[in-house]
Amino acid sequence: MRGLQSNPNSAIHQMVDRILTVGEMSRQEHLKLTSILLAEQQLADSDRTKINRIFDHIQTGRLKLID
Repeated sequence: MRGLQSNPNSAIHQMVDRILTVGEMSRQEHLKLTSILLAEQQLADSDRTKINRIFDHIQTGRLKLID
């Protein structure tokens, strides 16, 4: 899996950290995280937890979706 992309987990970390810091995310980012969560079988538990936290923040209104 690591050979498919240059450190895909780093890209996930950067995107998730930015979203949590800024407090908003685009619909495109939402779609990407949803796809990663559903398709990524070797996703680290810490990444899965962070992505789930983002979705929880959306549901509770602490994170805003923008177009």
